[in-house]
Parts: sequence; structure tokens; C-alpha cells
Amino acid sequence: MKIIQGKYKGRILKGFDINGTRPTMDRVKESLFATIQNKVKDSTILDLFAGSGALGIEALSMGAEDVVFVDKNKISINVIKENLSSIKEERLVINKDYEDALVYLKDDYKFDIVFLDPPYKENYISIALNLICKYDLINEEGIIVCETDNINKIKIPDSLKEVKTKKYGEKIVVILKK
Repeated sequence: MKIIQGKYKGRILKGFDINGTRPTMDRVKESLFATIQNKVKDSTILDLFAGSGALGIEALSMGAEDVVFVDKNKISINVIKENLSSIKEERLVINKDYEDALVYLKDDYKFDIVFLDPPYKENYISIALNLICKYDLINEEGIIVCETDNINKIKIPDSLKEVKTKKYGEKIVVILKK
């Protein structure tokens, strides 16, 4: 897994093999960031269910101002910290369940972009979307990038609208806008 563009282009990121996780493939990441590239520079980003932190770190490489990383798995948290250290970046890394993390962030943060890539076998996307809207965590014109294996897992709250959907093999990427 490597950083595909920006100031850290070509750097190799550490990954891990935990049952139920799967990193975003480089071709998917490249297409995704081509779609949202005009929103990344100077943005504040939440990488929820961050895994290795690859999406958030890619955004940092492309000029995001700040990225908050959230994962409940301690192995993931350690890998994120190692990957950030390898590019000499210090960012907020939260080791909490996504629901607790969103409550923790609600009073102090508003995000321009949220990466939402939960384990596929669970049905966390709709719950997370509802909480993100309930706590008003998205700036005006902010976007949420959802990755799933089943479009039916995404129940879009009324305050969001679908901007783009693209299928990459078994993976579906849905971009929502406030």
C-alpha cells in the first residue's frame, strides 16, 4: 500500500491483516481522489473506521489542513501512528468506537470531508450517517465518502443527497453532499 499522489507520493504505508478489514485498493483510491481533489486542499477531514489511515494520509499528502483518525482496534491505532510518524505528521488519533468518537468530536469539530469505510459484514454506515447529521459534523458543502459492498446498506438521511456512485468490482463508493 502506497501513497499515490501529493507531497508524500510513493511512500509505502504499513498495513495489517485483521479479519474483516480490507484496504482501499490503489486504483480505487486514485479514482476517488481524482473525484474529490478540488475539495481536499486546506480541508478538515474525519477518517472514521480509519484502519491503516491510508485515506486520511493520502488527503494529508494532497494538502488537507487536518485529519482526525478514528478506529476502535488497537492494532489499527498503532499502525496509523506508525504511518503518520513515517511521514513526520502528528494528528489526532482516537481509539474509540465510532459512536463514542462522534459524540466526543461533536462540540469541537466540523468536517469538510468524512471517509466512512466500516467493516462490510456490519451495518454501521446508516447509523454513522445519522449520527454525523444529528451532531451536525459536516460543514456546508461538506461531503461524505462511503465505501460498501452493498448499496442497500446505505440509508441516506434527508439532509444529505447522493452526488456520485461508482462500482469497483465488489466495492461501491458513494459520495454524499450536505
